Amino acid sequence: MVLGRNTEPARAFNFRLEISGINTGAFRAATGLGVSIEVIRFREAGNKQVVRHLPGQVTYEPVTLHYGFITPKRDVFNWLMQPLSGVVERRSVSIIQLDSAGAEVLRYNLFNSWVAAWRGAQLDSLAQEVAIETITLVYDSIELGGG
Repeated sequence: MVLGRNTEPARAFNFRLEISGINTGAFRAATGLGVSIEVIRFREAGNKQVVRHLPGQVTYEPVTLHYGFITPKRDVFNWLMQPLSGVVERRSVSIIQLDSAGAEVLRYNLFNSWVAAWRGAQLDSLAQEVAIETITLVYDSIELGGG
């Protein structure tokens, strides 16, 4: 334990999202954040008993954003529609974890992000839930900041 430092774990429910140039509204959840590194296995000549490992291709997992509090602006949807006309506008996206007082604890910066998928809300006349839409972002790299 380090004296003088806050050791309270970050809460999963307390986060904010920033997308450069877009009024983001309010998001309910952000899922799928992750990185995978392909493992390349090989055997050295003359030593068939030992398998060595090398790092291979890096894959940044798509992030799915769930939102139900839609602002009147259609910024996110318009961003999604751009690739349909052959224009991919890449943006910086930050997923920011907050402490219980609302101060920034940790920031995941996603670089060169663009919207790869959109799912409209499931509509059901018997349901009482909030209508939740989702967008899936892909990105070229990630950086951990804040804290």
